[in-house]
Amino acid sequence: MDDNLIARFVEDGFVKIEGAVAPRVAADCARLLWRETGYDPEDRATWKEPVVWVGGMAQGPFAAAANSPVLHDAFDALVGAGRWEPRYSLGTFPLRFPHPAEPDDAGWHIEGSYLPEGREHYHTNLRSRDRALLMLFLFSEVTLDDAPTRIRVGSHLDVPAVLRPYGEAGASFLELGPRVAAASAHRPLAHATGRPGDVYLCHPFLVHAAQPHHGTRPRFLAQPPLLPAAPCELERPDGAYSPVERAIRRGLAGAV
Repeated sequence: MDDNLIARFVEDGFVKIEGAVAPRVAADCARLLWRETGYDPEDRATWKEPVVWVGGMAQGPFAAAANSPVLHDAFDALVGAGRWEPRYSLGTFPLRFPHPAEPDDAGWHIEGSYLPEGREHYHTNLRSRDRALLMLFLFSEVTLDDAPTRIRVGSHLDVPAVLRPYGEAGASFLELGPRVAAASAHRPLAHATGRPGDVYLCHPFLVHAAQPHHGTRPRFLAQPPLLPAAPCELERPDGAYSPVERAIRRGLAGAV
């Protein structure tokens, strides 16, 4: 993570780390995910649903995938040394299969990260409580034909102004979805394509969406959070802001 990549993260809201997970580890993860689906990789007739959701996976390959040295270095650079918690599992996994049916989860949104007492849906607030990064781990080849995650480049800078009126309590991702979609509609589009083992490290406020899969091969991906070890701070007396915090402050300043 050199200065150019960090600057791109602040500007675009994400960076792609190619080969962050070793090929053998990525292949082992894919094999375990196939087992969870109950589908036969060689028999398309068994691929019944457009999306198979798999929860947290803590087998050895997933722990190894989350703890490669290059990722640890990137976490330090983007979130701050000592400000993130190591992961020993990955999840959740939206495994998308070629299918004529349209998915019901393809709207523009940001991720929720905490569940307030008595609430049904996960919330997000301006300090990105309980989420230091959104991460996209690719465990299959993903081209433009394989339902890659759609990304609005720079949209993380539009979201702080949307979140500010909600204060510390924040709001649910369902309530925020239409608002962040409208606020970021002018942004250019990118796609999370790549090879098995590539990882996208995304700002927690990056606006993104799924899409229908009309290709020929399944898309295996994990989208876990990186959890913070310390709260995100937007007023640091020493000015030692992480790139994640700098981007939030930049978004707020641009909205004044």
